[in-house]
Amino acid sequence: MMTTTEKHAADRAPAPGSAPGTASASASVEQLEQEGDIAADYLEGLLDIADIDGDLALDVRSGRAYVSVENDDVESLRLLSDPDTVQALQELTRIAVQTKTGRFSRLILDVGGSRDARQHQLEKLVDRAIARLDEGASQASLPAMSSYERKLVHDIVAERGLVSESYGEGADRHTVIRRG
Repeated sequence: MMTTTEKHAADRAPAPGSAPGTASASASVEQLEQEGDIAADYLEGLLDIADIDGDLALDVRSGRAYVSVENDDVESLRLLSDPDTVQALQELTRIAVQTKTGRFSRLILDVGGSRDARQHQLEKLVDRAIARLDEGASQASLPAMSSYERKLVHDIVAERGLVSESYGEGADRHTVIRRG
């Protein structure tokens, strides 16, 4: 398997406004790079087992390690790039990183552009919710999703000039959109 590692210096500082003691505030750039290296090793092993070629790219930004699995042949990553599969692989990779470091990891995994595809899906979901508001609904609830996806939804909603809040606990946590 051909594997390349790229580390970018873009936005290597902890996320603005992070509270002291949070994962993004307490993890140094070096620790996040270490998380990315551990994740890349773990993912390379999985790709070898599955006999899937992929290049790994590492990045540190906004207080998180980002790992991307890329391949010029989109078809070779098709099964792995399904959003549910990416979420499961991300959780397994986070556990592998946590086992090695002893620290909780907020690592983000992208396989074959799956994050961009999910961003587009979330934009469509928000637009449908806004259409319900335009039809007279006082609020629009979205399905439960991960904290990372809820953050993306909050950003999309704010860009469109509305407000959103998350409600619920655990796997039932979801976003509700309202006019400002």
